[in-house]
Amino acid sequence: MTDKKPPSGDGPSGGDIETFEKLVDQRRFTARDQDFDGANDEALAIRLATLEEEHRDLDAAIRALESSAPYERISIARLKKKKLQLKDEIQKLKDAMLPDIIA
Repeated sequence: MTDKKPPSGDGPSGGDIETFEKLVDQRRFTARDQDFDGANDEALAIRLATLEEEHRDLDAAIRALESSAPYERISIARLKKKKLQLKDEIQKLKDAMLPDIIA
């Protein structure tokens, strides 16, 4: 996986934002998320690491957009929504990795 970061500088322009959103969408895991039953722990750990990296990248992009002069409210809202979805997926994976023991 390559380390593609959001464009740096005084602040991303509209074209840079769209380019970054496309990069984020391209880096998504291609397997279906719903049917991970029976997957080994290593595959789940790799998936978790991928989601956490994407979550960090979105956080950096949101901070960069918020620091730019004219706020890109729609773009920021979209990125925050994606970030929340990733957080939910991360939590589901973490729950799936924990053994189901009734104490």
